[in-house]
Amino acid sequence: MCGIVGYIGTQIATDVLMSGLEKLEYRGYDSAGLATVWEGQINYLRAKGKLYNLRDKLSQVEMPAQIGIGHTRWATHGKPEEYNAHPQLDPYGRVAVVQNGIIENYRELREELKGKGYEFKSDTDTEVIPHLISEFLSHLSKPEPGSPSVFFEAVRLAVKRLDGAFAIAVLCADYPNELIVARQQAPLSIGLGQGEFFCASDTPALVPYTQAVVSLDNGEMARLTPLGVEIYSFDGERLNKKPRILNWSPTLVEKQVFKHFMLKEIHEQPGVVRDCLNAYIHDDWQVPETSKTSKSATVNKSLSPINLNLPNALCEGVEQVQILACGTSWHASLVGKYLLEQLADLPTTVQYASEARYSPIPLRPNTMTIGVTQSGETADTLAALAMEQQRRINAGAAFAPRLLGITNRPESSLGQMVPHLIDTRAGIEIGVAATKTFLAQLIAFYLLALDLAWRRQTISVSRLEEIIKGLRQIPSQIELILSSHEQDIGELSHDFSDTQDFIFLGRGINFPIALEGALKLKEISYIHAEGYPAGEMKHGPIALLDDKVPVVAIAMPGMVYEKVISNAQEAKARDARLIGVTPKTSGESAEIFDDLLSVPEVDELLSPILTVIPLQLLAYHIAARRGLDVDQPRNLAKSVTVE
Repeated sequence: MCGIVGYIGTQIATDVLMSGLEKLEYRGYDSAGLATVWEGQINYLRAKGKLYNLRDKLSQVEMPAQIGIGHTRWATHGKPEEYNAHPQLDPYGRVAVVQNGIIENYRELREELKGKGYEFKSDTDTEVIPHLISEFLSHLSKPEPGSPSVFFEAVRLAVKRLDGAFAIAVLCADYPNELIVARQQAPLSIGLGQGEFFCASDTPALVPYTQAVVSLDNGEMARLTPLGVEIYSFDGERLNKKPRILNWSPTLVEKQVFKHFMLKEIHEQPGVVRDCLNAYIHDDWQVPETSKTSKSATVNKSLSPINLNLPNALCEGVEQVQILACGTSWHASLVGKYLLEQLADLPTTVQYASEARYSPIPLRPNTMTIGVTQSGETADTLAALAMEQQRRINAGAAFAPRLLGITNRPESSLGQMVPHLIDTRAGIEIGVAATKTFLAQLIAFYLLALDLAWRRQTISVSRLEEIIKGLRQIPSQIELILSSHEQDIGELSHDFSDTQDFIFLGRGINFPIALEGALKLKEISYIHAEGYPAGEMKHGPIALLDDKVPVVAIAMPGMVYEKVISNAQEAKARDARLIGVTPKTSGESAEIFDDLLSVPEVDELLSPILTVIPLQLLAYHIAARRGLDVDQPRNLAKSVTVE
């Protein structure tokens, strides 16, 4: 949520800022703005709505400065109006601030500053920050010992007064060669260039300019000048941090031949799955022929085909699993629950991270806690993990925390919080509606479940081989769906231009895919859609059905196939248009379903990896057909960094 970009160097700052803000549009926003320092003055522009509104304003003015800050705002405090957009300024127009996050004690600070004569022009929590900095500047005549400047010291004293989760970038007209940034529970990275320096909420904004990046940790701030970057703690202690080198190409944040990032990322999924499997499954894994029908107890556990680099201390003796996640990651976790219980024989709970903080499950010993977040910055998930870690520490050695993270961004806050990670290796995902990162999370859960099943001796070698062989065929099967059926799905989408409601049905391991299919459609087409366990339709939701409510049923050959078919017929009897996600080889498909979203026939256990693909395509083509902003749907943000 919200995007911050900052620049100091030799280029025209506004060019860099606008380019960076465009790369951060996926974070979600409803207004934008920027500020520069030129000839001793703060110059700023703000605009409601999309970035092109800000660009139109920028084209009408001269802003040749070589230092500046930019922002895309996702409204929390105050409506998405221009006066609430960032940057926010102090009363004298000498200090400009952009912020991502929430200042929890802003009311207290606001009243304090009002008592000192400060006036407020916005409804935002952010406006207290430039006022507070201005107040400290008015009382500081020289820097504290060890402080690089009065400006830096004023910002440092101000951030120590702030409660909440925030990242800020600050300019001051009286210090035209300094850009100050600070981080507390909200992501912020610094890019190191040749004679120029950058900051941003996320690295896609930095990739076109540099691959050398330093990520600030909580309680850290930095001073960027033309001479370099100095990093300090909030207490003023100078810190030494080593940069990391990004392995991302600038082309990864371009649409290439695709109309939207979401469509590009759907088509990248075969490669994502191949990369995950190649990274984590030993190519040369073999076991003796005599062990093919035995449980893994009969072979050396070091011969495991899965290489997630998880230590024995994390995995050995685990008796249950707790998963914390939000949104699409929660749906992936539901599939993970099924796999962990059915393959590894581990009782598993999946909690919304936003609810887990306020209704935690009872403490049990030997529990593995898994946090799942594609960005590694989801505030609710991080907070729930931190709480779980602390309450287990407080409970004593018998309840010691065993924390594991699943993320697409190992350099993120999640990577700093938990000792063990599964990197899903999906690459940069720009579209707000998760596609390839969801699939990569599924693969991570398959590999984790197989690894734990091997360690716990709950799977035979022959079954393990069978599943791994099936996984290796998945990329080509996804390619088949994309090459053979996308055009048909695109044509089918024309029939739903005026549809207002959709129902998605699934059972067993495909129930979470029904939920995910409904979520994708809601997110980008704004059609009301709900996912249900197919067997639950007759317990109430069937009352919603008529000839205006299409029903998508996921019916894959296996244990629950006949049950889903039966439930689908109940829907068809109520005049609902019935769409089947099922193999063409299914005998009943042509007779029962009005439309087919066909997928290759596959082991039921592996079927979610395939059944989600046509649902992604259906949601995409319906939204695109309606002329909607597929990559940046209204009110949504890619990374939810506030509670």
